Amino acid sequence: MSERAAPFFCPYCGDEDLRPNEQGHGAWECAACSRAFQLKFLGLLAPVTSGDSTGGEEI
Repeated sequence: MSERAAPFFCPYCGDEDLRPNEQGHGAWECAACSRAFQLKFLGLLAPVTSGDSTGGEEI
């Protein structure tokens, strides 16, 4: 994956004036609140199947 996913707004103040930060991949800075943050993809979640015991209805 070479394309970078860009956030649409700052997670702290909600402003849309974001720029890539020099800290590296996934790092962004907000011009409105002067905060820097980093986004990181953690992975895909496993699908939930009907056989899982997640507090379903008892018979």
